[in-house]
Amino acid sequence: MSDDPAVSASGFARESLAVLQNITGAAQPQVASAAELFAECVTNNGVIQTFGTGHSQATVMEIAGRAGGLVPTNRLSIADLVLFGGEDPAVLDDPLLERRPGIAERLYALAAPRPEDLFVIVSNSGVNSVIVEMALHAKGRGHRIFAITSLAHANSVPATHPSGRKLADLADVVLDNAAPRGDALLPLPAGGAVCALSTLTAVMLVQMVVAEAAALLIAAGQRPPVYASANVPGGFEGNLELEQRYEGRLRRTAS
Repeated sequence: MSDDPAVSASGFARESLAVLQNITGAAQPQVASAAELFAECVTNNGVIQTFGTGHSQATVMEIAGRAGGLVPTNRLSIADLVLFGGEDPAVLDDPLLERRPGIAERLYALAAPRPEDLFVIVSNSGVNSVIVEMALHAKGRGHRIFAITSLAHANSVPATHPSGRKLADLADVVLDNAAPRGDALLPLPAGGAVCALSTLTAVMLVQMVVAEAAALLIAAGQRPPVYASANVPGGFEGNLELEQRYEGRLRRTAS
């Protein structure tokens, strides 16, 4: 272990746990509002459509198609252009693909959401062009939007989308992941910082929302449609049975 108490395993544990402790209390009103959107979507036979790019996909995968999570969840990904849209895999080699106009519209069309579907859009910066485009597209078609972003970062950088909007401007509910500008938590002595925080905090917030949504469904006399682990006896078969209610609306690939 490092002798430096700031840049060390113990330093990251101390600082990140302090942030987690704070947001679990401070974010309760927004968690409750997001849970209402989740529960309403499930009750109305909607699907929770999730989207993020880069490392925000880790949070998206925390919501869509995992053990202990809600069954009516779907992950949208830029890779859908290849998997479902017939594009050549080489298109994914473009490092600026996320900035190309029209990508979000194409991804939306491939997913074919229904009006009752909820959109969960995750972006630490909140200004990525395809992220804002997806939020604009979903909002324009009447979907409710729940956003997870870093307000500290988003408020410190200019908008990059031609609309001048940021993700937080377009969402019905915003959960602040409390990550600092640039995401990394521990300042380095010679400048810069190390150890990203946003995934850790976003996962905590997402699971709080799922738990609260399940509580709302139970209080309404409903059994939450929740995935079991496919690695317990009967889990895989039981999950398939639940997924049949949403046939053709959920994508479950090996990735």
